[in-house]
Amino acid sequence: MIEVRFQTLVPGMAFDIEFTAPGKGVTALFGRSGAGKSTIVEAIAGAKSQVVGRIVVNGEVFQDTASGIALPIEKRRIGFVFQDSRLFPHLNVEANLLYGFERARAPVSIQPKEAIDLLGLGDLLQRRPHRLSGGERQRVAIGRAVLSQPALLLMDEPLSSLDPPRKAELLPYIERLRDMLELPIIYISHEFNEVMRLADTLVVVDRGRIARHGPLLELASDPDLSPLIGRYEAGAVLACIVQAHDSTSDLSRLTFGDHSIDVPLVDADIGSEVRVRLRARDVALALTEPTDTSIANRLPGVITELTSRDGPYVDAGIDIGGTVVRSLLTRASVARLGLVQGMPVWALVRIVALDSRSVGFMRRPRQSRVLADRDDV
Repeated sequence: MIEVRFQTLVPGMAFDIEFTAPGKGVTALFGRSGAGKSTIVEAIAGAKSQVVGRIVVNGEVFQDTASGIALPIEKRRIGFVFQDSRLFPHLNVEANLLYGFERARAPVSIQPKEAIDLLGLGDLLQRRPHRLSGGERQRVAIGRAVLSQPALLLMDEPLSSLDPPRKAELLPYIERLRDMLELPIIYISHEFNEVMRLADTLVVVDRGRIARHGPLLELASDPDLSPLIGRYEAGAVLACIVQAHDSTSDLSRLTFGDHSIDVPLVDADIGSEVRVRLRARDVALALTEPTDTSIANRLPGVITELTSRDGPYVDAGIDIGGTVVRSLLTRASVARLGLVQGMPVWALVRIVALDSRSVGFMRRPRQSRVLADRDDV
């Protein structure tokens, strides 16, 4: 288990941080720019002075002010991945990787070949960093950090400097790292799409405080977090299973509970687990199931709550077989439809809203016509 509890001061902000997280998997520190995420990382790493509190990772005490323990940064066995790769420019990829491995201060849990295979670096070993793409450099940086045999991997917005194609290239490698290694990862981001793809646990940071922390799938649909996530980015995350692929229409069918949704074709085997992010702004409501519409995903549910927001907006929660999704409506629409708590409705989701940023696997290469570029199917 990861235990973080400390207080500190930075110019203009007092920090009072307390959260726990599982001892493996990805814990995401999420919040807007300036919320305090990087200060939390500095405190965990031992790079922040005048920190009072207790920080423990899987039984290893990094800091305990009451006991006089404050390990220096070099003894905390932390692997770092930053926004920029920080590779040694005079060393090739192989030498950059071995730099971390040869200086490891702990028993070996992952060998260089394993890391090379895991991150797809086999064809890059003799290249210098200047001959790599941004995504390739970050994969090498991740490999170097992992090969240092860390007790904890800290990833501080590792995708923020990449363009969308490079982000899409790198995300599956981080997913693979998460799934194959028994290693706790703290992942810092202000992009909820990344958090949805990667995290098991969510820690929401707001002005030097922890607004909420807990399992991602539970917190993602919490209406109280909408102001922090962003009105147009808030919604829900569904844990789905791949049921079928249709190469003719370039679609995959995913199930959650007793319901199913269609999404653009995903690169995942039948039976695989995937996550789908339904943004509230992409979910419309109808009182009866429409049959003369292009919207293919039509899900029956019951309104659980209606919460007024700033401006003309209302946030509706809809229970669909035990899974709560959200819909962002206007007060005028709520009045026109006569929506109230407990009313049965149909949640409508266009397939084109479920793009590669919203489904937790990369797309298969499309060799046939691309239906997702049409209005809907």
